[in-house]
Amino acid sequence: MAASDPPVPANRPEARKPRGLPDRMGRALETERAMLEAVSGVYRRWGFVALETGALEYADALGKFLPDQDRPNEGVFALMDDDNQWLSLRYDLTAPLARFAAENWDSLPKPFRRYAFGPVWRNEKPGPGRFREFLQCDADTVGAPAPFADAEIVAMAVEALQAAGAAPDEVVLKVNTRQLLNAVLDAVGAERAGQRLTILRALDKLDRLGEAGVADLLGKGRRDESGDFTPGAGLEAAGVATLLAFAGAGRASRSATLEALGAVVGTGAEATAGLAALAGMDRVLSALGVGDAQVRFDPAVVRGLEYYTGPVFEAEFTREVRGDDGRPVRIGSVGGGGRYDDLVSRFRGELVPATGFSVGVSRLAAAFAAAEATTTRDGPVVVLVMDRDEIARSFAHASRLRAAGIPAEVYLGAAGMKAQMKYADRRGAPAVIIEGSSERGAGVVQIKDLALGEQLAQAITDNRAWKEERPGQIEAPAAELEAAVRAVLARQRRDTAP
Repeated sequence: MAASDPPVPANRPEARKPRGLPDRMGRALETERAMLEAVSGVYRRWGFVALETGALEYADALGKFLPDQDRPNEGVFALMDDDNQWLSLRYDLTAPLARFAAENWDSLPKPFRRYAFGPVWRNEKPGPGRFREFLQCDADTVGAPAPFADAEIVAMAVEALQAAGAAPDEVVLKVNTRQLLNAVLDAVGAERAGQRLTILRALDKLDRLGEAGVADLLGKGRRDESGDFTPGAGLEAAGVATLLAFAGAGRASRSATLEALGAVVGTGAEATAGLAALAGMDRVLSALGVGDAQVRFDPAVVRGLEYYTGPVFEAEFTREVRGDDGRPVRIGSVGGGGRYDDLVSRFRGELVPATGFSVGVSRLAAAFAAAEATTTRDGPVVVLVMDRDEIARSFAHASRLRAAGIPAEVYLGAAGMKAQMKYADRRGAPAVIIEGSSERGAGVVQIKDLALGEQLAQAITDNRAWKEERPGQIEAPAAELEAAVRAVLARQRRDTAP
C-alpha cells in the first residue's frame, strides 16, 4: 500500500441493500418518471387537483388495514418519535388523504377531487414485480356517493393505464363489490370479524394460489413451499364450495355476470344493494364508451385492504412475461382501488363517502421491462478518444450532436479502444464515434452502429474476418456527422418497431 493511500478500516461494512427496496437508474428511472407525468396528465384532464402529503404519518392515523398483518411490524415500517408516539411510513396514498380530508374538510370543495403520486412502503415479502418500496399514482373523489363516482374513477383508470403505455389488450380492469362479498359471508355463517378478514385475504390470493390453495386457506390452513404455515378460516366444506362458486361466477360480459351473481348471492339487503351498485356502474361505463373487454365484473376480486366498503377495482397485466429461465412469470395486479366510505369517518364521526384508484407505477414499469423481447440501446452516443492531445475535437463532436438533439458524451476514462467500446456497450450506446489521426487527415469520422454490428457479428465466426469487415461501421464526412448519426438511429428505430 502506498504511503498516500487512505487506511483500510478494520471492520468494513458489507455493501448490500435490503430485499424489496430496488435501486433504479437510467431507462428504468426515466420510464417511471414519464409514467407519472402521463398518468397525472389524465387525472388533471378529468378535473383532479394535485396534493402531496408527507412520507410519515402517525400510526393510529394510518390505521391497521394492510392484508399482511401477520408479518413483522404488521405490514408497515414504524419508529417511535421523541414524544413516544409511533410514526409509520405510509403504506399507500389513500390513508394520508383521509387524514388530510378530515383535517381540512370545512375548507375543501365538496366533493374533493385530488390526485397524488410518490413512494409508499410495505413490510411484506418481496416477489416478482412486488417491492417493499414502490411508486403509486392515485386519484380519489371524497364526498360523492356510489355508484357513479366509482364508474368515473374506473373509466379514468382505463385511460390512465393506456397513457402509461399499456395497450388496450394487455390490461383488463376487474370490478367487484364488498356488499356482495358480505352477503356471501353471511350465507356461509362467517360472523367473527377476524374470520371474515381471513376469508377476504384468502379469496384475494385466488389468482396466485388457485382454487386448491385458496380452499386450504378457507378451511384448516395452508403450508407454502418454504414450509411456513398460514392458519385458515376454519370453514366447513360446504362453505368453502359456496365461496368458490361465488368467486367463479364471472362471465364474458358485465350484464351476464350480473345475472349469474343474482343467482348466487340471494335477495338480502346487502346482495340487492351490491347488484344495484354494479348495475349503476355498468350504465355509466357504457355511456362513457368503456366496453366489456376493458372493464369486466369479476367476483374473484377482493382487494386485501380492510378499509374497502363497496365496489373494489383491480387492473391485471395480461401480456405474457417470461423470466430469465424462460418460464412464464405472472405479474398480476398493476393497479387497484375501491370505495372506502368509513376511512374519513374514522376522524370526523360522520359519513364521508370516498372512492379512488391507484396506478402501481413501479409494478407496471417492471411488467413492461420483463415483457420486452429485445434490449433497446437508449443510451447516449459515445465519442471515443483515440488521441488525448486531440480530445477537444471529441468534445466538439459531442457538442454538435447534442445541439442537434442527439444525446452524446465523450469518454472520460483513461483506457484504450477495447475498454472504451466495452464502456459504450454498458452505457447502452446506439453508436460510437471514432476519429483517429488518419480520419482527421481525411476529414471523416467512423460511426459504428452497435446494434447493427451486434446483429451482423453473430454470423461471423472468424476473428480475422470480424476485424477486416468491421460489421456495422460506416465512414462519413466529419461535416455531415449529425445527419449520418440520425440515419443510424432512424434505422435502429425501424428495426425495433413492433
